[in-house]
Amino acid sequence: MASDLNSEALQRKVEETEKRLVDCANKGSANNDIREADASLQKIVEMGDDGIIVFDEDSRIGFANRMASDILGVPKGKIIGSEFYQLIGKSDQEFLADMVARESGVGQKFCTEMEIRTPGGSLVQAEVCIAPSKTDDGKSITYAYIRDITERRKSERERKESEEKYRNLFERVRHGIYISAKEGRFIDCNPTLLEMLGYEKKEEFLKIDIANDLYIHPQERLVFQGRIEKEGFVKDFEVEFKKKSGEKITVLLTAHVKRDERGMIIGYEGIIIDISERKRMEKELREANEFLTRLIESSVDGIIVADMDGNVLIFNKGAENMLGYTAEEVLGKMNIRSVYPPGVAKEVMRKLRSPDFGGVGKLSSFPLLFRRKDGELIEGDLSASLVYDEKGAEVVSVGIFKDLRERVGIERELRKTQEALLQAEKLAAMGRLTSQIAHELNNPIYGIMNTLELLKTEVPPENKRRRILELSLSETVRLSGMLRSMLSFSKPEEEKRTPVKINELIEGILLVMEKQMKEANVRVTTSFSDENPEITASTNQIRQVMLNVIKNAKESMPSGGILDVRTMPGDGRILIVVRDTGVGIPEELRDKIFEAFFTTKQKVKGVGLGLSVCYGIIKDHGGEIKVESEIGKGTTFIISLPVERRGEPPTEQWATS
Repeated sequence: MASDLNSEALQRKVEETEKRLVDCANKGSANNDIREADASLQKIVEMGDDGIIVFDEDSRIGFANRMASDILGVPKGKIIGSEFYQLIGKSDQEFLADMVARESGVGQKFCTEMEIRTPGGSLVQAEVCIAPSKTDDGKSITYAYIRDITERRKSERERKESEEKYRNLFERVRHGIYISAKEGRFIDCNPTLLEMLGYEKKEEFLKIDIANDLYIHPQERLVFQGRIEKEGFVKDFEVEFKKKSGEKITVLLTAHVKRDERGMIIGYEGIIIDISERKRMEKELREANEFLTRLIESSVDGIIVADMDGNVLIFNKGAENMLGYTAEEVLGKMNIRSVYPPGVAKEVMRKLRSPDFGGVGKLSSFPLLFRRKDGELIEGDLSASLVYDEKGAEVVSVGIFKDLRERVGIERELRKTQEALLQAEKLAAMGRLTSQIAHELNNPIYGIMNTLELLKTEVPPENKRRRILELSLSETVRLSGMLRSMLSFSKPEEEKRTPVKINELIEGILLVMEKQMKEANVRVTTSFSDENPEITASTNQIRQVMLNVIKNAKESMPSGGILDVRTMPGDGRILIVVRDTGVGIPEELRDKIFEAFFTTKQKVKGVGLGLSVCYGIIKDHGGEIKVESEIGKGTTFIISLPVERRGEPPTEQWATS
């Protein structure tokens, strides 16, 4: 429009100046007046931003200003006399056709935009306006106005492209984009925001009340407005929205204020990001981390995580109790090498990186000594692993430290008990042998003694043979005393008996033998009744019995199997059932297994007195021990012990299931 107004103003000026020239001519004014008017006309047309050309009815140019020369790239002298339509690269027919189509004629102006190629080969985007006119003598004269609109066209094209890019961005971005009024209504939004909030039609969405229909907590809308109007923007403002369906989502608002021409805030423009999925994943991750942390902290074993430089990153309660340090003393302050004796840390890493100790990156078991804060060395066992990143690089090492002091102590006691049991077997064997010998010798010795006593009555005291007879009788009495001593040896003094919790006693034995069972590929199952009362017994002797029975069961399963140990209350008794899936005992041998020196083992281990000793101990406690077996399916030992030692005979009710 500015171009049109400028051209029209120039045309009026030109027409006024021409009128003045005509008036001067009609009035016969002096030449200097004409020249003055002509100079005024020239000055006016040269001052304009448009190129001005005047041509006659033959399209011959009679006038052109400097701007026309600049736009067309043709010197002004060459423009004068040129054919106008040829100069601009169009035929008069084309212009005339356009003018007819637009009903242009004298007294009207016709404008069009076109490309003009200059003699130098450049293309100029130009707006060309033509205004036909008539002189007083009826001749046709045409005024042409040419404006270079290259920059304007470029700006319009850039603006259009920018608007198109903005619209594409607005429509396609995968976050919600909105413009809202300060009063609480949306003015515009993109499709993603509609999809995010569950609305199908934009018209419906633009009608909602933002505070009440969108915010879960309407007061947060006031907090948002207060912050954005104070700072001019907000970033990552977290709030809870409700979808059209009522479903709750968590979003982040990033926005700035929108002002009018007076600088007053009239609304807000911004982005809404749905972070509900991220919040859910964060919650799950937090819960998983809390669970793992509780799991690590609740472990009785020491768990230590260190980076590849040895700096401790995790130090759980088990490690605190075992090593005497607190986590605060260790994390970020202590190196894992301080836990090991000198040189052991390198040995651990060497084994971890070797395939020979559980696989590369794993160390299944490594017995070693740990150093406590007070300097004490602890016998323990280490299992460890390396953690790798996505590129396969070592990141951290994880070690699980087991305190074996109690187990090692129990194993030592077990070895002592086993040694004592073997010694007891030997002593019992000697006792039984001695008892049998003494029993066999007693009768003839008493016969000899009686005979000697009879002979004494027949030999006078003063007889020399009486002395020899008395000496023989004395030696026979001494031999009888020796036999009585041998009999007392076969029945040693009883140990002191105390209350015994049979479940705990058996659990202790199984715990100590756990490693042996695993090495023998024997799986142990247990079922201990909580209703079992205490029994009064010799702890060591009952331990010897259970140890012997369980060892025999293990050795009867050379290729592995299942060992099932159960306890249950009986009628005033406790029943102990030990069942294996071993080779079994032939029927013809079952009645002999409790005899001294009898064994079913191919290679004799001991002297074959274990079960005979067990039988004697159980009998001495007022109990019973029985065996059930089937070849190829296994053996079951059933032990019955009275809750309190009484004189009544043992019950015959056996529970083997």
